[in-house]
Amino acid sequence: MRTAGTSISRPVRMAAGGLAAVAALAAVSGCSTASSSDTATAASSQSGQSGKTITVVAAENFWGSIAAQLGGDHVQVKSIIDNPNADPHDYEPTAADGRAVATAQYTIVNGIGYDAWADKLLSANPAGSRTDLKVGDLVGIKPGGNPHRWYSPDNVHQVIEKITADYKKMDPADAVYFDTQKTTFETKTLAPYNKLIADIKAKYAGTPVGASESIVTPLAEGLGLKMLTPESFLDAISEGTDPTAKDKQTIDQQISEKKIKVYVYNSQNATPDVQAQVKAAKAKGIPVATVTETLTPAGASFQAWQVRQLQGIEKALGQATGR
Repeated sequence: MRTAGTSISRPVRMAAGGLAAVAALAAVSGCSTASSSDTATAASSQSGQSGKTITVVAAENFWGSIAAQLGGDHVQVKSIIDNPNADPHDYEPTAADGRAVATAQYTIVNGIGYDAWADKLLSANPAGSRTDLKVGDLVGIKPGGNPHRWYSPDNVHQVIEKITADYKKMDPADAVYFDTQKTTFETKTLAPYNKLIADIKAKYAGTPVGASESIVTPLAEGLGLKMLTPESFLDAISEGTDPTAKDKQTIDQQISEKKIKVYVYNSQNATPDVQAQVKAAKAKGIPVATVTETLTPAGASFQAWQVRQLQGIEKALGQATGR
């Protein structure tokens, strides 16, 4: 998605091998799954009946965290992108990633052009018995659309429904178990997340905000906030291309005239342009909140990560509006 040779400061790439590794993966058969240190399996106080364990590979840990919690004792989940310093856009898969995909029974990729390397892994390792979930297809967003669907509360709940339905289809003997996991996750585990979203929307809907990149857009929409930053600037920063002088001038004016109440930026992609905007916003007394592209800190759950960020946004909105 991003062009080479730009000055964009994305997180450091992890691993090497790239397409060569992908090509080698097509020949993989009968390989063991990833080591237990790479595998996150959600604990559960309840046991199902079949004793079956579904092997799951998620391209990114935000979806992997949800998949693990929904599957409980009956899934073994590996997230390929599980390091805050890895860039999901430009990640180069390893032979170990290929072995994991080759033996997976269920895969979850984001799609929408966000993780094209994951599509290559899947095509290099076709498996008729494997179930593949592509989030972009599920939520109806085509390539070229905003790929950051894990920041859309509505899309998150769609994915929860789909993963649960797929688990039940793959392991019908434990359907009741998976339904219980889903109910617990949505009504208890995600309760703070759901409440923050509802509270912010009820209290601050329509509040004008600015942002550093398009990762914030689905969240702003879910919270009912009014995004004033030009979409072309948001997309440029997300894709690693240079924003236009006109867009930067527009944002400078929005900040200097305090047309935005809060500025939200991705701290994993703080380019010089973004750093300048953060500095200018703070100088004008505009509260600044941060988000990240992947789970932080390493090992955090989806809900802990999102709740912490939502609390930061809620605090910034309160400071800005006095409410």
